[in-house]
Amino acid sequence: MAMFINRLIFFVVSWWSDIPDLQSNENNEACSEACPPGAATIVLVGSWHIMYVNHNDDAAVDSPPHRLELPIGEAEEDPPMEMTDMKPEEMSHPPMDQLLGMEYCIDSNPSWGGAVLLGFQHFILCLGTAVMIPTLLVPLMGGNAHDKAKVVQTMLLVTGINTMLQTLFGTRLPTVIGGSYAFLIPVISIISDPSLIQITDGHTRFKMTMRAIQGALIISSCIQIILGYSQLWGVCSRFFSPLGMVPVIALAGLGLFERGFPVIGTCVEIGLPMLLLFVALSQYLKHVQVCHFPILERFSVLISIALVWLYAHILTVSGAYRHSSQVTQLNCRTDLANLITTMPWFGVPYPLQWGPPTFSADHSFGMMAAVVVSLVESTGAFKAAARLASATPPPPFVLSRGIGWQGIGLLLDGLFGTASGSTVSVENVGLLGSTRIGSRRVIQISAGFMIFFSILGKFGALFASIPFTLFAAIYCVLFGYVGAVGLSFMQFINMNSMRSLFIIGMSLFLGISIPEYFFRFTMGNQHGPSHTRAGWFNDLINTIFSSPPTTGFIISVVLDNTLDVRNRAKDRGMPWWARFRTFRGDSRNEEFYNLPFNLNRFFPPS
Repeated sequence: MAMFINRLIFFVVSWWSDIPDLQSNENNEACSEACPPGAATIVLVGSWHIMYVNHNDDAAVDSPPHRLELPIGEAEEDPPMEMTDMKPEEMSHPPMDQLLGMEYCIDSNPSWGGAVLLGFQHFILCLGTAVMIPTLLVPLMGGNAHDKAKVVQTMLLVTGINTMLQTLFGTRLPTVIGGSYAFLIPVISIISDPSLIQITDGHTRFKMTMRAIQGALIISSCIQIILGYSQLWGVCSRFFSPLGMVPVIALAGLGLFERGFPVIGTCVEIGLPMLLLFVALSQYLKHVQVCHFPILERFSVLISIALVWLYAHILTVSGAYRHSSQVTQLNCRTDLANLITTMPWFGVPYPLQWGPPTFSADHSFGMMAAVVVSLVESTGAFKAAARLASATPPPPFVLSRGIGWQGIGLLLDGLFGTASGSTVSVENVGLLGSTRIGSRRVIQISAGFMIFFSILGKFGALFASIPFTLFAAIYCVLFGYVGAVGLSFMQFINMNSMRSLFIIGMSLFLGISIPEYFFRFTMGNQHGPSHTRAGWFNDLINTIFSSPPTTGFIISVVLDNTLDVRNRAKDRGMPWWARFRTFRGDSRNEEFYNLPFNLNRFFPPS
């Protein structure tokens, strides 16, 4: 009986392995550098199959991997191969600088038609944050629906400008620079200032509060500008190792769990179908092709949002939520955004549109904590984007250059008045992995959509009426991608070392546990655990330790640089990391990170 079952399993596995891979011949030539020429990888597949992948110059791109299988006849005569019979080199997966399976890398581009649709998909995805942050803050500031529409319009414009600047002159990674939730604590602290609360007229209080937020953003943006352009952040990055970066990158995605299924739970009837449909299209049906094009995998976000959005609209107009609670209606209905009726047909946001900013030392010091959090979160997101775009890790010079331009973006946030600062959009980084498209051009096209629809307000407001529950369903997948990228850095670390296990385990656990404590304390007491007379100190402590990536960053970097450091370079992954610590340490850096228009002549890498 046992022999019959073994033969049956072997037959099924052999039949399944013979199914051709529809995507095997579509790997882009620019992505072939993920494995060095001549390298060989032996991968165990199941218990009977061994894949031998030979990466040489001629066959790495044009031919699929060769699979060596045991002949069926021999398999029937000999007993099945057990795991104990495998050699160690046959069971290992060698570390790789770049991810395999990416269709287009950072400097390779799909067709213009596909790039435009993919850019529009990134634009739709960034609408979740661009609408939710003003929805939370503007009513607290005393603003009305028209003020909220104008803030959404401004945030879209500045997001497009910052994204274009970052992809052209910053790190040049395919990243969207959008609104950040890390600024909510200091912004709410400014809103609660007694001198502003006592203003009776709502619109006047909104404008005065916005001016105070603008002043704090303008002053605090100097931190990132100075750290970036002085290369101080690049000097600090010398203390970073793959071991120290694992919790930072992983928590940049996993730490956002509150924006995932807890939001789906507020409207399960549209959130759960959205999650299941998105997973089905992007994973189970990704091999379905139309005219040799994987349309379901590439545009799974657009297709799933369009279908479930239509379903949610049918529920809305049919009166399904007529007697539901206010929270359910806010998360389920498609007609409560009040943006289409209040957004102007045409309008161009401009600097100082709310009036001259006002400056306060107390507000500025509190906002500086959010700027530090944005700095850490963006560092982790940049490294995740580099891996998902099949690029090398950004060298310290490039990382500092990107932080400097992000500081310029914070300055623009303050000048235009977006009510919040900006950081790298984690959801858009995750979309690079979902679509397997890491092209820089796609993100630049999405920046063009942001600028275009911020000027033509009515059209942008139409897409902004998508219920936030649909975005939360997509976040469950995309944030998971970013978290998994952070965990993938463990391949460069000695995970058989108790030191490595301790640092990663403690950093991940406390990186989730401490912010969760701060969140629950704040919800129960209406103020953070730090509640002294010094408002700026409260904002500093509550903001920093409410951020999972920042908390994990502090713990992992301190432990990694103080605990048994001597003779631990190999355990920390430093031999692999060393060649990416200088711009010219790896020849691929110039291809990925050189400035356009031959600007490297005027701004050479230091």
